[in-house]
Amino acid sequence: MSNRIDERRMASVRAQTAPDRRHDYKMRMRRSDAMVTALWASGAAAVALFLFYGGAGKFGTVADTFTSLGIIAGLLGTDFVLVMLVLAARIPTIDRTVGHDRAIAVHRSLGKPALYLLLGHGVLLLIGYGMASGINPIAEIGPMLAIPDMPLAFIGLGLLIVVVITSLVAVRRRFSYEAWHLVHLLSYIAVLVAVPHQLSVGGILASGSFERAYWLALYIFAFGAIATYRFGEPLLSSVRHRLRVKSVDQIAPGVASITLSGRSLRSLHSAGGQFFVWRFWTGRTWWHSHPISLSAVPTDSTVRITVRNLGSGSNAITRVPVGTRVWFEGPYGVFTDAGRTAPKLAVVVAGIGITPVRAFLEDSNIQPGEATILLRASTREETYLWDEVLELARKKGAHVYTMVGKRSRSGRGWMTEEDARRRVTLRSIFPDLKNSDLYICGPTAWLDLVEAEARANGIPEHQLHTERFDW
Repeated sequence: MSNRIDERRMASVRAQTAPDRRHDYKMRMRRSDAMVTALWASGAAAVALFLFYGGAGKFGTVADTFTSLGIIAGLLGTDFVLVMLVLAARIPTIDRTVGHDRAIAVHRSLGKPALYLLLGHGVLLLIGYGMASGINPIAEIGPMLAIPDMPLAFIGLGLLIVVVITSLVAVRRRFSYEAWHLVHLLSYIAVLVAVPHQLSVGGILASGSFERAYWLALYIFAFGAIATYRFGEPLLSSVRHRLRVKSVDQIAPGVASITLSGRSLRSLHSAGGQFFVWRFWTGRTWWHSHPISLSAVPTDSTVRITVRNLGSGSNAITRVPVGTRVWFEGPYGVFTDAGRTAPKLAVVVAGIGITPVRAFLEDSNIQPGEATILLRASTREETYLWDEVLELARKKGAHVYTMVGKRSRSGRGWMTEEDARRRVTLRSIFPDLKNSDLYICGPTAWLDLVEAEARANGIPEHQLHTERFDW
C-alpha cells in the first residue's frame, strides 16, 4: 500500500513540475527571440537612419555610391562591435535567458564580420574620395590622416585587428588566459578612440541630429552595461559579502577544493551548476580573475569551488593562503535545474567538469529513478569528487555508470577502448534519451563528441545543456 502512495505522490510531483518547466522554457524562448530581433534591428536602424536623413540621395555618381556604401559598412561594423560589448557585459537578463556561454559564442561570431565591415568602410571611403578628387585611393590616405580625429580612427582599427586575430582559436591557444584577457581589453579602447571621428568627420552624425542622439544612446548603453555589470556591481557585492579563503584542501594531485567564508551568501541566489568569476587578492593572483564553477551549493556563510592546476594562474589559486580576500562576479550560467523541460535527466561528465555537475545534482529536484549519471575519467587519479556524487546519487535514487580509461581512437572517441569494442553508446546507457534533458560537462574536444552523438540520436536542442571548460 505504501508503495502505491509513493508512486502516486511521485506522479503528482511530475505532473506539477512538467507544465511549469514547459512554461518557463517558452518564456525564455520568447525573451531569446526578442533579443535576437533587437540585435538585428539595431543594425537595420543604423542603415535606415542614414538613408532616411539624406543618405538615399547620395548614390547619384559612382564615387558617391562607393562613399555611401563605405558609410553603411562603417555603421553596421560599429553596431556589431557595440552589440559584442553588450553580450560581453554579463547583463543578468541575457545570462538568465541564453546563458553566458551562448552569449559569448555570438559575441565571437560577430568579431570577424565587424572587422570586415570596418575594413570595407575604410577601403570604400578611400576609393570614393579618391574618385571624387581624381587622386589614387592609396594617395588619399595622406590627406585623410591630416583630418582631425582620423589618426585615432586608424589606431582604433589597428587595435581591433589585434583583438580579432588573438581571438582566433589557433592563436588564442598560444596565450595564457591572463595574457589573452589583457589583450582583449584593447577592444574597449578601440571602440572609444574611434568615437571622435564619427562625430566630427563627414557630418553624418551632425550635432543636434536624431542620428547623433541614437548613436550616443547606443554607446552609453553598451559602456554603461560594461561599467555596471563588469565593475560596479561586482565591486559592491564583493564589499558587501566579504569573502575570504577559509580553507584549501588538496583532494588529488594538482586539484584543490577551496572553501570561502562570507556573509549573507544565500542572497546571491546562486544555483548549483552556476559559476562565478573570482579574483584572489594576493601578490601573485590579484591582477587576473578566473571563471570557476561552484562545486557545492552555498550556505549562508560558506561557498566552495574546486580547482585543477591547468596553468600558472590556476596553480597560484590552489596555493593561496587562508585569510586571502576574494572578489567575485556572478553568479552566471544556465547549467542548472531551472533549464529542464523533460521528465527524465541524463548527465555525462568527465574530469574536472565534475565540479558544476556535483553542485547541480545537489540542487536539483530529482525523484527516485528519474536520473542517470555517467562519470568519465581517464585514470583512477582523475575521479575527482566521485565519492560525493555517488553519495548524492544514492540519496536521490539516481543510477550511476562509471567509465575509466583512455579515450578510444575510433570515431566514437569520447569513451574508452573497451567500451568502444563493446559498442557502448549514449542510447545503451540512456535508453530514454529523447525524453531526457542531457547535461554534459568536460573538456571541449571530448564534449563535442558526446554532443554530436546526442544530436545524431535526435535529442531536441532545448533538452541539450552543455558547460565547456574553455575560454
